[in-house]
Formats: sequence, C-alpha cells, structure tokens
Amino acid sequence: MAGTTRRRTVGQVSGESIVIEAAWMYYHDGLNQSKIAKLLKVSRATVVNYLQEARERGYIRISLAPEVFTNHQLAQELRDKFGLQAAFVLPTGINTEEESLMRVARGAAEWLPSLLTRGDKLGVAWGRTVYEVAEAIEQTATKDVTVSQLVGSMATPYGFTAEICSAHMAQNLGAKCINLHAPAVLSDPDLAARLRAEPIIHAQLEALSHCNKAIFAAGSCAPDSHIVSSGVASNEDLDWYVNQGATGVLCGRFINAEGHPIVGKLDDRMIGVELDKLQGLDMGLLVSDGADKVIPMISAIAGGYVTHVVTSNETARLMLKAAT
Repeated sequence: MAGTTRRRTVGQVSGESIVIEAAWMYYHDGLNQSKIAKLLKVSRATVVNYLQEARERGYIRISLAPEVFTNHQLAQELRDKFGLQAAFVLPTGINTEEESLMRVARGAAEWLPSLLTRGDKLGVAWGRTVYEVAEAIEQTATKDVTVSQLVGSMATPYGFTAEICSAHMAQNLGAKCINLHAPAVLSDPDLAARLRAEPIIHAQLEALSHCNKAIFAAGSCAPDSHIVSSGVASNEDLDWYVNQGATGVLCGRFINAEGHPIVGKLDDRMIGVELDKLQGLDMGLLVSDGADKVIPMISAIAGGYVTHVVTSNETARLMLKAAT
C-alpha cells in the first residue's frame, strides 16, 4: 500500500473512515498534510485534526528504536561511569518538570517490553513514576511473564495504589499478575509479623524472592516525598532515618549513600520486598528524573540494585557531575 495514492472524495470517505484514511496517507503513503488536504478536499487544519484524533483513538503507534536513546554519548557515559548494563537517556528539551517526568515514563514504557523474555518474573514497585510507566505501555503479548507487586498498598491522594501499578502493568504486558494483598505498613510490628506469616501473604512474599527482574523509582528524603505523602512514613520517621544517614528511598525502604538499608522501627511494621532480594537481579530498571532524584539514584546504583536506568539528559548530566 505504501507509495500509492488513493483518490477519493469526501462523499466516499466520511466519519471514522476519513480519520483512518488521513492517517494512512500520512504515515504509510508518506504524503504531506497539504497533499492529503487536496486529495480529501478539506483544509490542512482539518487534516491536522484528523491526525490528532487518530493518535488520541490509539490508531497510531509512534516509537523510536531503543538504540537511539541507549547508544548516544551521554547514555554511554552514564553506563560506563556507574557500571550499568545500559542507560536510556531522553532529551529534556524545554519541558517542565511534569512533562519531563512523563517523557521519561513513556521512554521506559517503550523500552521495558524489549527487556523481557519468556519465563521472566518482574517485580513492580509503586509510586507516581512507576504508575505512569504502567499506564504508558502499549498493550502487547509477552510470553510466560509474571508480574509481582513488590510493596504492600496504602490509600493515597494520587488516585493510584500499588496493586493498580502492578495490575495495569501486567494487563498491558499480557502477563500474569501476583498482587500483594496487604498494607505497606501497619501500626504494630507484632501485627505486621502475624500478617506476614499468614499463608496467603507468606506465599505472595515468597514469590518476590523468585523475581529475576524489577522496575522501581528512587525516592527522595524531602518532607514532600512520596513516602511521606503516601502515609508510609511520618515526618518523625523521616527525620529519624535522615539523621541515621538516609539519602534515598527504594521500595519503601530507606538507604544510605552506599545503598545499604537503614534498619529502623518502620521496617518492622512494613510488608513488602526486602532490599537484599533486589540485589544481583538480571535486570534492575531504575526510572527516575529530576534534580532531587540524583542522589537517591546514585545511592540505589551504589547498593547494587540497578542494572538499567531511564532518565532525562539533564538528570544524567547532574548524576555524572555529582559522581566526579
């Protein structure tokens, strides 16, 4: 069909069909918008609207080869400096912080399916970044892949929970899903211990030890960080961990500059993956962006949890600068 021109009048093409026609001419026939407008007997502005509608309806899938983002100089510098298997670095452009985060999440969503193979067991953390990655993944059909929720759930003001992150990611990947049916943190350590011992929860936690790949974000230790706003940690908890040397948060656990877990009272009340289970995986995919995430990201890499990174070029430069 490519390289051909199909001449039709508006009377022959209408409604949904004309949107598809315009999209085909533009993306497959390689015609410019002015030529399409002439053939369809509409204005160029109308063609622009048709193409936008085609994208919004999901008729069009636009992607760039991962090599575009993993083979350029900045990605290679990040890989070499931190001993990573690969880095996926996206241009920051003139985006706001919100737009940059969304761009990084979409980049991770484009890359992730190519990093999965038959039989993989993928652990999925939670948080805004991971949620956006899960939502941005185009529906595909991975073979014999299992997604497991790494951290228990909490009611949050963001409109998403940990089980939504893992469930939506599994759904879009065409994978099996194992959710963790428990809160991320309880008020009493004895109650948390009893809940972890419950057969169903114990089996779900045991499944986490079999994950060979994981996707997570690095959290900051700022007062407005996700771990506080989600209710996992109080401001008092945060202050205590920071005083103990905390520089970041990974899967709800505080880590220091070397990436070592800082064990405190909060850990006794948590239900979720223990960080040693995230070390030495076939893939630890860290997806984070922003100046406030630089030190947490470097800390997570230092701890041996990270093999692959997705971030923006601005954050990558800040990471390289901080590590010199």
